Parts: sequence; structure tokens; C-alpha cells
Amino acid sequence: MSVKINPLDDRIVAQQLEAQTKTASGLFLPDSAQEKPKVAKVVAIGKNVKGVKVGDQIIYKEYSATEVKVDGDKYLIVKEEDVLATVN
Repeated sequence: MSVKINPLDDRIVAQQLEAQTKTASGLFLPDSAQEKPKVAKVVAIGKNVKGVKVGDQIIYKEYSATEVKVDGDKYLIVKEEDVLATVN
């Protein structure tokens, strides 16, 4: 997948992972009850990003990401300092 966004400096471009639509017991959740996950997959990194690489899944601060839409695809732009952890 080719991303048309080139992040600068210490910025990370990621795509948010899908919210859970079903509970563990099999009940379907309406959109209003779904919690937006704070986990995203990294698709591009700036030249000064050290601790994250493309393909990693990251957990980021809730209100720190900037949401953008490019050619119908939604992306998040996050500063590296706002990344809390990577998911294995």
C-alpha cells in the first residue's frame, strides 16, 4: 500500500484499527456503544522517528492525533512523543 502522506520530523502516519463490533458473548454493539480503539498500524514515519517502524501497531494518547482523509482513506498523524507503546 502506497501512502501519499510524507510525515515530517518526528511525526508518524498510521491507520486506526477497527472497533470491536461484537462482545465476547456474541452480542452486537451499535456504533454509539463502540469504543474507538487507541491502537493504530504505522504506515509511514518521519526521518527523525527512532522507536517505531512501518508495520508496527502503536497505542497513542487519545486526543493527540490529527485525523486526515486522503483519497477516501482515513489516517492519523501522531508525534512520536505521543506514542505510549507498541503492540507485539
